[in-house]
Parts: sequence; C-alpha cells; structure tokens
Amino acid sequence: MSKVEESVEVDVPVSTAYNQWTQFASFPHFMEGVERIEQRTDTMTHWVTKVGGVEREFDAEITEQIPDERVAWTTLAGEVKQAGVVTFHRLDDTKCKVMLQLDYEPEGFAENVGDKLGIVKHRITGDLKRFKEYIEDRGRESGSWRGDV
Repeated sequence: MSKVEESVEVDVPVSTAYNQWTQFASFPHFMEGVERIEQRTDTMTHWVTKVGGVEREFDAEITEQIPDERVAWTTLAGEVKQAGVVTFHRLDDTKCKVMLQLDYEPEGFAENVGDKLGIVKHRITGDLKRFKEYIEDRGRESGSWRGDV
C-alpha cells in the first residue's frame, strides 16, 4: 500500500470548501483523469477514470462524513483499491486548509513504476491546486450535502 498526503490553503470559508467537495459530479472540473462520478446513494459513488489511455471503473463508499470537517471513503468494487480522507481546517473566517490523505495499491508494472516516480503525489498536488482555483474563481459552492455519515 502506498500513501500520499497533500494540502492546499483556499481563500474561501471552510463551509464553502466543504460544500463544494461534497459535489462529486463536479470533480472532473478539477481532477485530472476523472471522466465522471455518479452519486448513487448518500454513501455510494461510481467513478469512471481515464489515465494514460486506460479507462477504469470502480465504486466507492463514503465511510465517514462530518460537515465542515471530513469526508472519508474506501473503494468497494472495481479495478481500483484505495481509501482516503479529506479534512477541512478553518484558518480564519475567509480561509481554510484542505488536506487529502490517500492510501492506494498500485497494480501492474506501469502503476508501480509511476508510484515510485511520485506520479500519484504530483497528480494529487495538481488536483488540489485546481480545486483551489475552481472554488476561488466561483466564489461560492455549486451545491452542498451536509448530512452526517
């Protein structure tokens, strides 16, 4: 199992960042390689990704969700094995820190080489930077889901 931990400071209130993160269908706007995400239930999502020309599908379950604090998940079925958590930290009334921790299992030669080269870490850094730009440019969230899991 490999691990990545990255964070970004975002110039929006913590509730705005958290609310946007709960809008999984918007992830293709800032996550490289994510083609689409379907929210099937309050806790189940179906992902379609395309990385290096390889398309993969998997289901992920939200295992914990606390408004303005954290969203945790794990994959259940499909071609990807990962678990992670994104946490939201208030810095002041208009700024927060978004931290993502991911445990994943690379499969096959190409993914293991990519893992050793830090490609996943680089991609997550880019995704968080694009999330920052996406939410700061909008200035407001596109929706929210504030339930507890």
